[in-house]
Amino acid sequence: MAGSTKTDGAHKTVQPSPELGAVVGNDPLKRTDVVSKIWEYIKKNNLQNEKDKRQIDADDKLEKVFGKKQVSMFEMNKLISAHLK
Repeated sequence: MAGSTKTDGAHKTVQPSPELGAVVGNDPLKRTDVVSKIWEYIKKNNLQNEKDKRQIDADDKLEKVFGKKQVSMFEMNKLISAHLK
């Protein structure tokens, strides 16, 4: 459909949980924007593992979202989903 806006999947507006909101803000966002903001946070705070850039070394805020100190970038999206309504 030409001219229609997408509202499903990655383009659906979601509400971050309070834990995720501490990283990306508490306003509703598109899922793609949530992921972008998390990557901005990871890069700004130098949280990619030095030896393996595919691993994220969580700080206190991200550990509350992920439930553990280290996750792979592939696992991250699954863990974020639990914090989106």
